[in-house]
Amino acid sequence: MARRPNFLLFITDQHRADHLGCYGNTEVRTPHIDALAAQGCRFDDFHVATPICQPNRASLMTGRLPSVHGLQMNGRELSLGERTFVETLREAGYQTALVGKSHLQNITTLPTAWPGKGPRRPHEALRPYPGRHGQEVWQRWEEDPAHELELPYYGFEQVALTIGHADEQHGHWRRWLRQQTPDADRLIGPANAIPTPDLHLARIGHAWRTRVPEALYPTAYIAEQTCHTLDRMASAEQPFFIQCSFPDPHHPFTPPGRYWDLFRPDDVSLPASFHAELTDPPPPVQWLREQRRHNPAFRPGYGSFACSEQEAREAIALNHGSLANIDDHIGLVMARLRALGLDEHTVVMFTSDHGDLLGERGLMFKGGLHYPALTRVPFIWRDGAQAPATAATAALTQTIDIAATVLERAGLQPTNGMQGASLLPVVTGQASGVRQQLLIEEESQRSDFGMDRRVRMRTLRNHDHRLTVYDGQPWGELYDLRQDPLELRNLWADAASLPLRQSLMEQLARAMLTAADTSPYPGAAA
Repeated sequence: MARRPNFLLFITDQHRADHLGCYGNTEVRTPHIDALAAQGCRFDDFHVATPICQPNRASLMTGRLPSVHGLQMNGRELSLGERTFVETLREAGYQTALVGKSHLQNITTLPTAWPGKGPRRPHEALRPYPGRHGQEVWQRWEEDPAHELELPYYGFEQVALTIGHADEQHGHWRRWLRQQTPDADRLIGPANAIPTPDLHLARIGHAWRTRVPEALYPTAYIAEQTCHTLDRMASAEQPFFIQCSFPDPHHPFTPPGRYWDLFRPDDVSLPASFHAELTDPPPPVQWLREQRRHNPAFRPGYGSFACSEQEAREAIALNHGSLANIDDHIGLVMARLRALGLDEHTVVMFTSDHGDLLGERGLMFKGGLHYPALTRVPFIWRDGAQAPATAATAALTQTIDIAATVLERAGLQPTNGMQGASLLPVVTGQASGVRQQLLIEEESQRSDFGMDRRVRMRTLRNHDHRLTVYDGQPWGELYDLRQDPLELRNLWADAASLPLRQSLMEQLARAMLTAADTSPYPGAAA
């Protein structure tokens, strides 16, 4: 009987594809991730199911779009009734572990933006599936030293959890940090940071120079715990699946030690679209730019905003520092994998949950826009036992495809209702792609950009065009990706493009029909 492969999945948070050396960026320093790409298959047109944290992580786990698995926006939780591919692996005899960020359940109990203080209907159509919810709420980890996850957690039988971002994370990391040093809580957060009076991002609370040493920072903890997990699992007869999940380079930016000034703002390049002239830009972009013109201090605490050149350069430099830190620690994990003799028996993957504008069109961060900076993320598949037939592919692929790909490589069937497709035919050279177009969804609690309702969007993307529609709005977005790869000229209102828009709208409708849930199977004929 052939040996079943192990799996090691690295995932970063808020990390766009073009911020890696293997994706063409000459300014970052990511040699260990680049080495995975050089030895495996790099997916160059890989997109999220939604550019929002919780929903896309749930899509990764289930192989299903947010409209189907139900976690459509931050603030909801993945139903404990949803089957994850990790559960399927575990039931088939795999050891399973998660180290780092999960974010499949809520991490705060803050009031919701929608429906806010308005009237709520007395009953929900869906009752919660039995089981514990709110297990990742950080306050519970602080208030109760005995608080723990109920295992297995969405299929993970071992979990070393980090909750939140920057150097203010909670969960197992915060408990571990307090064991390492009695000064733990005096090292954390902007109030305890090393002064950086000239840093623009520090003035608005989006970056600070942490006093947490490199060796105690969450990135180091996650790598160390992953290595310990490899040590434990290496001696067992069963194969393993380990998810190593880094909360960086998500803002606020707090790369520790030497990574803080590894890159200088003056030395990094702004995106090509930062000062580009836009033709008929969508109202959200116009609104954000207008806010900055009238109020340069406008900075929403949660979403995108129009930034200055200096703010963009600082963010890019600190983002690169965080990535260099992650890359060095991926190198340590890979070294342990090799030292344990597991390398040739392990499939190693690398991806992210969504991207970051980081200066695209003069904007920062994320929310309510489907530019590639937000939807296009890296995906690398490196199989220690099988050299890929394809070193790089332009196949249209998506986060929902990861689950089906892992299951096929493990010799297991996908579940009914799983919408992703296995990418192994692309890796092995048996196919050039798995689809001609993909659907990207987004639902928000907030009515951003001065809109009269909360943001709800759907995007159809193929090799030639992107079409995006906003719920209840007469305007939208349409781009010719061949002629306008930077998406600077919106053709939505262009009379000559009306037949194209109508055709793509029909394709979007058909894509949404195809995306309807097929689970469960019927139990009887009727």
